[in-house]
Amino acid sequence: MSPAPPWHSTLILVFATAGSALAEPAPDPATHAIAREIAAWRGGLHAVLGTIEAQPQIFPRARVSEPRLLSPEGRELARSLWAAFADLLLAIEQSERRLEASRPGIGDADAFALRRAAFLARYRFALDFIERVERDPSLDILFDEPHPALGLPDRSYARLKLHYLNVGRASEFAAIELLHRTRGAITPEPLRTGADEDARRILALGRGTGPRLTAVNAARVVGDMAFAAWLPAQERVARWAGDVRVRRNGDALISADQIRELQPQLEPGDILLQRREWYLTNAGIPGFWTHAALYVGTPEERERFFDDPEVRAFAATFGQASLESLLRARHPHAHAASGVPDAGHPARVLEAIATGVSFTALEHSAGADSLAVVRPRLSKRERAIALVRAFGYAGRPYDYEFDFGTDAALVCSELVYKSYQPGTGTRGLELPLATVGGRLMLTPNEIARRFEQAAPDTHRLDFVLMLDGSERTDRAHPVAEEVFAASWRRPKWHIVVAAPPDSASR
Repeated sequence: MSPAPPWHSTLILVFATAGSALAEPAPDPATHAIAREIAAWRGGLHAVLGTIEAQPQIFPRARVSEPRLLSPEGRELARSLWAAFADLLLAIEQSERRLEASRPGIGDADAFALRRAAFLARYRFALDFIERVERDPSLDILFDEPHPALGLPDRSYARLKLHYLNVGRASEFAAIELLHRTRGAITPEPLRTGADEDARRILALGRGTGPRLTAVNAARVVGDMAFAAWLPAQERVARWAGDVRVRRNGDALISADQIRELQPQLEPGDILLQRREWYLTNAGIPGFWTHAALYVGTPEERERFFDDPEVRAFAATFGQASLESLLRARHPHAHAASGVPDAGHPARVLEAIATGVSFTALEHSAGADSLAVVRPRLSKRERAIALVRAFGYAGRPYDYEFDFGTDAALVCSELVYKSYQPGTGTRGLELPLATVGGRLMLTPNEIARRFEQAAPDTHRLDFVLMLDGSERTDRAHPVAEEVFAASWRRPKWHIVVAAPPDSASR
């Protein structure tokens, strides 16, 4: 959205027209043409707000007390409504610019009346929209994400609040209404009724949430400035800690031979849980399992595995003959990246690591100290849908804020969660979210806990294998399903106190 003129400049313009006669002039075609435009855009804003009111599952009618996460379809609809709302505000601004350009042919009375109507529409509906969004802080985060396909730049919602939630805008409203009442400007229809309604609504908001929202926004602006200065330091520390190992700087306990042996057992869509011992980052991640990744296979493996009638029918709904051609069409950059070798090995894993959501070799990803593989008990079609979603996240940065409410950046378990999140046309996986630091998130350890504690007909995860690292034997050993099922209960120092594998091994 283009910024409007500073509020003091607009006030000067308003007062400069105050001495002109504001009696109702003869009908002017240009006046009524722009009036119809503004009325149309105002009607659009009204319709968007009506749609928002009809979607309480996305836009709650009262402030939420607990963090929540929308479904993929919910996030998509919310973004679309935000984009439509922003476009309509921009359209009104464009009509105002046309009014300025054509002003020599329009009387001052009409110019003032139309300016008032356009300003009131923008101000009223912006306050209404902000009031609804602020009921759920996760929407605030979602709407600040960049979304080029919808024409939404980074922090577009924050700019909307900065533009409308300030004392200058309130002063502008007061001055315009003072002139309107004292000079008797006549607003042409079809805008007259709407403009008066907008003025009343702004006054009502001013007596209620308007001042509070304005004050809160001012505090956020200051807070965001401080946070913006702090975040790079946080990210640098996190990157450094991810590379620092306090002991055993040599090879991982899982050997290259073991990785070669396990690869044929894997299928596209499998979930990998990993642990690397002695890294500083483990201290900040709850539970034994500290990393999660998706096995996606090579293009050739996906072609063979997804040679399935249901998958072909799914791809056909998008005009494609196979999953691979669908991935290539929907996510060309990600598909190309998935075929690029990683350190001489085929890229078979998609994971969120410090460099972002990346395709890596199994030799790199599974080169850990402990590894478990679980398989979603879902059809190939469902797993194909998950891979299409996952490829859509490829290339996005790592989320050092660990915030599941935004899709702009992801952590490792968030990639797994959002790829398999239930939605329209897919059962997905019901994975448990927990509140950590005031935010909803899924830790890798929670995936293992879900495997053990959920009823067999609800967890829909099957055990494939586990390689359990042992510091005493200096290697990882295959273990049985019951060992994996209990692994989430392990303390962080398990590798120090654990006995060498015994009969539980297989």
